[in-house]
Amino acid sequence: MEGDIAGTLLTATYRATKIAGIIQPRRNAQTGSPFDTTVKCEIRPGSHKLLVPQATQMPRWSKALMSYEVPTDKPDPQCYLRRRDGYGGSGFAASMKGKRVRTAPSPPSAAAFKMRDNPPNTTFRRFYERGDLPVSVDHKAVRNVIQWKVELEKLDYHHYLPIFFDGIREKEEPYRFLAVKGVEDLLRAGGQRILPVIPQLIIPIKTALNTRDAEVMCITLRLLQKLVMAYDLVGEALVPYYRQILPIFNIYRNKNRNIGDLIDYGQKNNDCLGELILETLAIFEQKGGEDAFINIKYMVPTYESCISL
Repeated sequence: MEGDIAGTLLTATYRATKIAGIIQPRRNAQTGSPFDTTVKCEIRPGSHKLLVPQATQMPRWSKALMSYEVPTDKPDPQCYLRRRDGYGGSGFAASMKGKRVRTAPSPPSAAAFKMRDNPPNTTFRRFYERGDLPVSVDHKAVRNVIQWKVELEKLDYHHYLPIFFDGIREKEEPYRFLAVKGVEDLLRAGGQRILPVIPQLIIPIKTALNTRDAEVMCITLRLLQKLVMAYDLVGEALVPYYRQILPIFNIYRNKNRNIGDLIDYGQKNNDCLGELILETLAIFEQKGGEDAFINIKYMVPTYESCISL
């Protein structure tokens, strides 16, 4: 588990844009003025487009047969078997040359690993643009840090911690850095104040995981590890909510890199989903109490216990 997640975001962005040449387009055209605000967006994060099959792929009810049947194209009256055009010789292949052969319709793809909508309509962005969050970026010589305008001991965790967790799916600066670094600072100074806020954090965590964006999911998994390690009883408080957050774990459980006998020099980046999920599940089992393993096994059947009896 990394010590500083937000500190690696700038390095990851530099590596992607300057070295790999991957330019992330801005989703909201802004003029650079400090008075710019995000355009209101009504798209639900994590949503996906419904699969609408074609009319020819849907079975229809036949009153004569009293069953469903798949409609087929009208046969060509000129396409019939002629003399010496049987299946045994080359005449059949020659007769079918150039003619369209209809194949059975294949089922549509489920798109389980496809990236879903992640619109810029987080609560964190709205509150920050409105000036309701007591944070700002303090540009240091070595790294950027958060400058809190209020002492962390005086903050209302029921109000601010869910807002910051809702911003971890942001991909634009400074929202992403402020949200991730704010969560880290709040978890570091929270202690027992984190425990009553756990039910309010489930929906932001589930929304970030449902975007199925590898970059957002890696940040969410690392913050989940910090959340469980922040206080002793947090792991047990998360057990009733495994059914909300673990289905995505089960989908990406085997999402590892297969590089053969080569060396993975990017292990320090900690951006492999399969390894992060395995580490997070191990921490869940260690900190979740005696009921953690059976609940993890129910949602992720391929998981094996990391605790030796």
